[in-house]
Amino acid sequence: MKISMKVLCMTVLLYCPGTFSLLAADSFPTAPRLNEGKKWRIGFYEGGDYTDYQMNLMATVQGLAEAGWLEKTEFPPQQGSQTKDLWKWLAANVKSKYLEFAADAHYSANWDKDIRAGMSEEIIQRLAEKKDIDLMIASGTWAGQDLSKALAGGRYRVPTLVVSTSDPIGAGIIKSAEDSGNKYLFARVDPNRFERQIRLFHEITGFKNLGVAYENTETGRSYAAMNDVEKAAKDIGFTITECHTQSDIPDKKAAAATVIKCFEELAEKKVDAIYATTQRGVNQESIAELAQIANTHKIPTFSQSGSQEVRYGILMSVAKAGFRSLGAFQAEAIAKIFNGADPGQLKQVFESPKRIALNQKTAEIISFQLPMVFLEVLDEVYNEIETPKP
Repeated sequence: MKISMKVLCMTVLLYCPGTFSLLAADSFPTAPRLNEGKKWRIGFYEGGDYTDYQMNLMATVQGLAEAGWLEKTEFPPQQGSQTKDLWKWLAANVKSKYLEFAADAHYSANWDKDIRAGMSEEIIQRLAEKKDIDLMIASGTWAGQDLSKALAGGRYRVPTLVVSTSDPIGAGIIKSAEDSGNKYLFARVDPNRFERQIRLFHEITGFKNLGVAYENTETGRSYAAMNDVEKAAKDIGFTITECHTQSDIPDKKAAAATVIKCFEELAEKKVDAIYATTQRGVNQESIAELAQIANTHKIPTFSQSGSQEVRYGILMSVAKAGFRSLGAFQAEAIAKIFNGADPGQLKQVFESPKRIALNQKTAEIISFQLPMVFLEVLDEVYNEIETPKP
């Protein structure tokens, strides 16, 4: 009689520890429960303010509400891209029998390297010694690197979720897509996400020369997913025109000025398209001017970040549906952890749905027509270019 390895592993778990850990993670429930009679306390750490961090946090909170961990709520209008006020609001207003957003556990380094060093140490000491936080959300590459390094060194043992990172593997946060490398660490990863964006953008527009503005540092290349851009360029056969910016600096206006200058230089070099990459200088204060530069020169643009920038004049990006489903995915991970799963046991791979957001007004300005074949994946259409609120 033939017995498959899968059946053998399910029958005799002792001989298949790897299989056991995956089965255990999949079998953990997600139903709301208390932490030995008390509410679970959640903390938050980010390198600095960024729109993706704000949207990701709101999507995760919505996912927790959908799963029954807290009452559904309407977020107040957000000012800019910061999360400090959002967290303060969550701490004071979210109604839940099961969890709380600890009012004094929001940390932001404000993109200051000196503040980052002291703040990360403060967080690590609190998690190791005070032990009043049950789960830490690390938003972005800086936060993910700081806390994953501390976990690797055994400095604390609090479940940690790393979110909103372009490339957590390349940034050294996790070991691989399949293995975070630490039982207390989870990082959402989509190994081919940005390569898929570039390929989709190329299929739609057929560009031969792609303009990319990014900070030419290891972290900056990670934000912009330059490895993916370069791989797509090699496989498809287009060229890349680079322009280097400043991103991780305290002065947001100075960072934005470097991106604006790069967009102007890329337009002068007559690139066929521009990939608007994730960085501090691409924000609600600068996005309208960046879109205007590209639109004046009739250059198609694609936002790496998402459809929020399409509202303000970027031609296209992935649709909001990606944030909603991502929030549900991360909320499920939190629910499983609160039900006993180790973060390192959980599946980290999440592929964003292939849905397109398009600004029709921008398309008219640059004389662009979306090919008919892509209409079936068109999910959001903006008929006007909105003015960002400060």
